[in-house]
Amino acid sequence: MFKKILLLLTLLTLIGCTATKPVIVTTKKTPLKSKTVVVRTVKKTNAIRPNTTKTNTSNPVKPEPKTNDTETIVSTSRTVVTNDVVRVYISQYKDVAMGNMRNYGIPASIILAQGILESGAGRGDLAMNANNHFGIKCHVGWTGDSVKHDDDAAQECFRKYNNPSESFKDHAVFLTGRSRYAKLFGFSKGDYKAWARGLRTAGYATDPKYPDKLISYIERYNLYQYDNQVLDVNYVFNEKQLVEERTIEARNPVNTSLASYIVQKGDTLYSLSKKFDVRVEDLKQKNNLSDNTLSIGQRLMVK
Repeated sequence: MFKKILLLLTLLTLIGCTATKPVIVTTKKTPLKSKTVVVRTVKKTNAIRPNTTKTNTSNPVKPEPKTNDTETIVSTSRTVVTNDVVRVYISQYKDVAMGNMRNYGIPASIILAQGILESGAGRGDLAMNANNHFGIKCHVGWTGDSVKHDDDAAQECFRKYNNPSESFKDHAVFLTGRSRYAKLFGFSKGDYKAWARGLRTAGYATDPKYPDKLISYIERYNLYQYDNQVLDVNYVFNEKQLVEERTIEARNPVNTSLASYIVQKGDTLYSLSKKFDVRVEDLKQKNNLSDNTLSIGQRLMVK
């Protein structure tokens, strides 16, 4: 009996162990497909970047005026002219301006710029009606002819001349004969900016932009070259420019009460006095000449 019980316990023990033993399932592991990684090697270079700096356009360079451009000149009157007319005016009076610079010490560039501005390049009311190219009023002591013209006030008195040459000479006498302009003659004859500002300070004009207007004409039309010619500073005779001036004059004739003549090779004051039936002294006076020297291409007022 005891043996049967022992055998039974042994069987039960074996059955229990078999039932609790874990079942291990073995699976075949599939190898993973390897992933190919392509590595590109890029050579580093110093790339040139475009210049992105903004251009300063607050002060654009003004191109030289074209021949068909118009110029609105506002001083004693409002006058609209072409640039050709301004150039003709310069060509017509540059020799007178340089003569006054030699005789009176006023820069030719200032004389021409004031003439352009005050006379509307010879086309303004005062220039046409009174040969007044510098807007000079009668002032105390004037005994010559005069005209009435609206300016700072209505119907002001302005000087009237027989011809433009008298106006140019009176302008020089006007500046040299008044103490309030004395400071101007302390400036260098080549410093047109100081002269332009000095004229305004001395009371020649009431317009606060007067100096800027003069400087603008001087620089746009290269009027300082005539100062350099008188002062003999970096001046080279420009034959091409002379030809261009003559072409413009032929294309844009200017009506004026004062006849003019272009000096040719071989001309003298004496020969011209015979040709135009005028005295040598009168020729010199009309053209503000201090001696008998003439230059080829020089414009002379002959009547």
